[in-house]
Amino acid sequence: MNRPLRRFANDRERDSRSTRARRVLGFAALATVAALTVTGCAPIAALLQQATAPEPELPALPDGTVAGFGAQQPEWVGCEDGLECAVVHAPLDWNQPSGETIVLRLVKQEALGGEAAGTLFVNPGGPGASGVDYLSGGADGAVQPDVQEAYDVVAWDPRGVGASSPVTCLDDAGMDEYLFGVDPAEADLDVGSDAWMEAALAHEQAFGDACLQETGDLLAHVSTAETVQDLDMLRAIVGDPKLNYLGYSYGTYIGARYADAYPERVGRLVLDGAIDPAASLSDVVREQTRGFETALRTYVADCISRQDCPLSGPVDVGMAQISALLDQVDAKPLTGSDGRSFTASTMLTAIITPLYAQSNWGYLDELFSSVAQGDPDIGLTLADFYYDRENGTYRSNSTEAFTAINCLDYPAGDVDRDQMRADAAELAEIAPTIGRFQGYGDLACAAWPEQPAAERGPVTGAGADPILVVGTTGDPATPYRWAESLAEQLESGVLVTYNGEGHTAYGESACINGVIDEYLLTGAVPSSDPQCS
Repeated sequence: MNRPLRRFANDRERDSRSTRARRVLGFAALATVAALTVTGCAPIAALLQQATAPEPELPALPDGTVAGFGAQQPEWVGCEDGLECAVVHAPLDWNQPSGETIVLRLVKQEALGGEAAGTLFVNPGGPGASGVDYLSGGADGAVQPDVQEAYDVVAWDPRGVGASSPVTCLDDAGMDEYLFGVDPAEADLDVGSDAWMEAALAHEQAFGDACLQETGDLLAHVSTAETVQDLDMLRAIVGDPKLNYLGYSYGTYIGARYADAYPERVGRLVLDGAIDPAASLSDVVREQTRGFETALRTYVADCISRQDCPLSGPVDVGMAQISALLDQVDAKPLTGSDGRSFTASTMLTAIITPLYAQSNWGYLDELFSSVAQGDPDIGLTLADFYYDRENGTYRSNSTEAFTAINCLDYPAGDVDRDQMRADAAELAEIAPTIGRFQGYGDLACAAWPEQPAAERGPVTGAGADPILVVGTTGDPATPYRWAESLAEQLESGVLVTYNGEGHTAYGESACINGVIDEYLLTGAVPSSDPQCS
């Protein structure tokens, strides 16, 4: 189960002199999100099993060739309920496979029907989301039962993530300060001014420098292009001549780039919640801002139809009430029961989190009711879910990995301050409630210590077998138009539409499940878009 990660800089369309939290300058994470569970503990039996399960051992170090890495024989050992885990080597730098190596961790559920038809690799999104944690939470959340019968299902932590060789930056206290700390020195700086940008750049540079110091050379080698090479190595390790793959959200970008790099090795690829590989950073921010504003309006329309709604109708009035709450918190941050500040930036994180799935909208009712009463604890709990934080501890490195991977995937270029101001004004115009808080995301990667080596661009996957591209019309994180674009770019792309709300579609509709299952089990694709609902 994964969550979106922190997205945008706080921007104000008008002058503002409020005290602002330090904030991550980024953009929306592209991860699948299950129903929120913000309290509760793992079963005691599961905890005991994790504590006593033997750790897998690395296979013999490969001979320094690409073929040698693909010939590894991993040791699979029981690690979770009915699952097996393994670790393998990968080159730090695929351009120098005889050099330093890193470690990738995998988890597998063997085919429930007996002999497997092959391996289905699964990635839940991110970037920065742990595939190991995702599959360990239950294969039913990733793949439908008939597919589990036929395939060995394997997930892995991509390079830089989780239990693989990780990106590391700050300890828990440092992450709290980075994400939630308030710097009074910024109170007199107008958002978007040169002085504010200098302060933001300095703040982000300090974070990047800490990541470089703690992570070392790996920080320059966590791009999606390198993960694609890792994935082809894993395909070779399990012995499949072609890759069978189910990628959600950011995972669709991995799959699309794989199809472009290795079209002849494409088996059955499902890309659900598709990303447009040609989209720039500013494109991503603009479309996601539009998407989350639209999703928020849809929530408000549903809310005001209920007697227990904390907002008043019509929809424009409800949106204005949310905007007013953001203004109040921006002008005077609240203080949580644990002493953390609850700023407009954190409140926006709390708003975005439940919008990934319609089943989570009830948390927005609680959020707006409690903030209106001056209580930020529900909002801080939602933000903690967003950052994978529990009881003051960050359970994963998802935030650090998210930034590190994105800053290698999106060319930053020179800081064009006038263009960033223009982009911020556009966001405020297209999304009046949240857009004014979402500009200046370019600053994070502009201050990053490692720069990308490649440009983004369209894919073709020329010669690949049919690839299923799934888009949801009401998806706020990966807008439907991205699925349309990806399906058009791929020579063998087949678009499947889910007319509904939320992020990603598999598991949400019997129609969608039927199309995807038939494709994974037989290779058959629909003759036309089934327009599922």
